[in-house]
Amino acid sequence: MSAGHSRATHLGDFQVSPRLLLIAGLAIPVGGAAAVAAYALLQLIGFITNLVFYQRFSTEMVAPGATHHPWWLVLTAPVVGGLIIGVMARYGSEKIRGHGMPEAIEAILTGGSRVQPRVALLKPASAAISIGSGGPFGAEGPIIMTGGAVGSILAQLLKLSADERKTLLVAGSAAGMAATFNAPLAAILLAVELLLFEWRPRSFIPVVAAVVTGTICRWAMLGNGPVFAVATDGRTPGALSDGLALIPGITGGLLAIAATAMVYFAEDSFAKIPVHWMWWPAIGGLIIGIGGLFEPRALGVGYDVIDQLLTGHATLSLIVGILVVKTLIWSLSLGSGTSGGVLAPVFMIGAALGAAEGGLLPHVTAGFWAMCGLAAVVGGVMRSPLTGIVFTCELTHAWNDVLPLAVASVSAYAVSVLLLKRSVLTEKIARRRLHLTREYTTDPLETFFTHEVMTADPLVLGLDDLIDPILPRTHYAGLYPVVDGSGALAGVTTRQALQNSPGTAVAAATLDIRTAVHPDNTLREVANALALAHVTAAPVVARDDPNRLCGIITLEQLLHARRRDLHEEHHRERLLVVREEPAARDDDKVTAA
Repeated sequence: MSAGHSRATHLGDFQVSPRLLLIAGLAIPVGGAAAVAAYALLQLIGFITNLVFYQRFSTEMVAPGATHHPWWLVLTAPVVGGLIIGVMARYGSEKIRGHGMPEAIEAILTGGSRVQPRVALLKPASAAISIGSGGPFGAEGPIIMTGGAVGSILAQLLKLSADERKTLLVAGSAAGMAATFNAPLAAILLAVELLLFEWRPRSFIPVVAAVVTGTICRWAMLGNGPVFAVATDGRTPGALSDGLALIPGITGGLLAIAATAMVYFAEDSFAKIPVHWMWWPAIGGLIIGIGGLFEPRALGVGYDVIDQLLTGHATLSLIVGILVVKTLIWSLSLGSGTSGGVLAPVFMIGAALGAAEGGLLPHVTAGFWAMCGLAAVVGGVMRSPLTGIVFTCELTHAWNDVLPLAVASVSAYAVSVLLLKRSVLTEKIARRRLHLTREYTTDPLETFFTHEVMTADPLVLGLDDLIDPILPRTHYAGLYPVVDGSGALAGVTTRQALQNSPGTAVAAATLDIRTAVHPDNTLREVANALALAHVTAAPVVARDDPNRLCGIITLEQLLHARRRDLHEEHHRERLLVVREEPAARDDDKVTAA
């Protein structure tokens, strides 16, 4: 900071207020309610699966294809489930269509984080019907939407801002995710990488409070063990395994691109079918049924199959069947607008990819390469590499494998972002004519102060100055400070106000100051002040004396920080140059001789 300006003592690392504690307190019951909702959804999925495929009343989580079923049941069950979902979407709420995450993102971006109460009931019910009738989807997407609905509904009952509603919505979503997979850290990371669109204490702390509460509730209802326990023998993979993890990483990124392309190819194809969208989930159900005839284990959530893949017990026929059939029926049927999540299918497809490649790669531990494939495809499909790494570790408790998992997940992420503009989550947002950036950077307006860019010696007018001699000196329609006889700031005026003034002195054209800023304000604070006052310029006054003028700042000067940021991003220069010794001259050689 330049001389003559005091240190900006009003600034800190974070901007927080005591309301943070209020929102964190509200997030605790939201987390508990989301965990109960997650448990209820899993029970409902188990009930419908047992009823449809085994004709019995039970809530045990079973796989639709664990035993042999009549071909007509495998073929028609997903169709009937799709018909029911189509009716629920048309006459209940269209918001139940899709896999949950894009809908939650859209509610945050455009809906002021408002979710209809009926969505909290219809979304899990439709997902349970879809998955229970054989749909190859996961429960986590609907849980994200349902948990988010719980937080949003509570926020709507209270007098909260849109940002506070967003925090509680994401808190419910993350808590539901944590309760489903017993993966609290991965749920927190998913909230940060995908849903919050910020990294600030005001939202991070309440989300963590909800996730911790949801996880503790999950322990009471479902236990605290890993969902897919693997035997690591306590060994840490070596450098060779770390390097070879690039193989499932790169192929996982390519598979993520292919799966994303198929989802939206299917969505575009369904849009061309000359029938109402209500019937599309039934057509998607027919695709599922046909795939189930070839590989019944591809139906349903498939937690049992994921467990076999990660523990190294899957046969080659199961690996190939899942890799081909699951990928096809999941991506094609998801494009029909049915209800179901993406994470569990991505887990299964990624684990199958890694298991298939594991037959050609050196053996490390049982299921090691399947874990690398899982982390890779999550990193590539979700564009959330940290979530992919931690999710895999929390699902399996194979924390010794974190380094190769990082290689696999981040390399898949690199392939995905280099070759594909949008993910399976954000493409749907873009198709609704919304734009979502997932790059988080420091605002360059935060790195400059007002005194660094302001006009320190603006044209200052006196109250008693005559207008006619002044007008030729006011060359632009900017803001001119007006001072009284003692030099204290009395107001401001503009060229237009001077021209339209009925009097002859500046006093008649003087306007009230709508906003003023201080020399030690950051440019971001200035931008906020200008936006709130609906002006494009403001006087700069001393913090300890609001009547003492320091200068004028305009909207154009705020762009200085943006220009500096763009310069640093695009301007390339060599700062260090290696100097070569000059070649010896011929006369020097003779002298030396």
